[in-house]
Amino acid sequence: MSEVVIKVREHGSILITGPVTLTDHLGNQYDLGGKTSFALCRCGVSQRKPFCDGSHKACGFQAGETAPPAPEPTTLG
Repeated sequence: MSEVVIKVREHGSILITGPVTLTDHLGNQYDLGGKTSFALCRCGVSQRKPFCDGSHKACGFQAGETAPPAPEPTTLG
């Protein structure tokens, strides 16, 4: 089975890569047209929601969240 990767882009969309099924809140499946890579809107301005159409570039969307660093290993004793 192929790995699914979800990447949060700085000041942009969420990139999904891998074999996934995308459904709405009612369980209806979106037609991905066979694509195994697509971007979801995070700025709220896209005219193709839930998909990204690049609108974040024009609306000035800013979001640079990063994952917290891994904890330092501890030694007992």
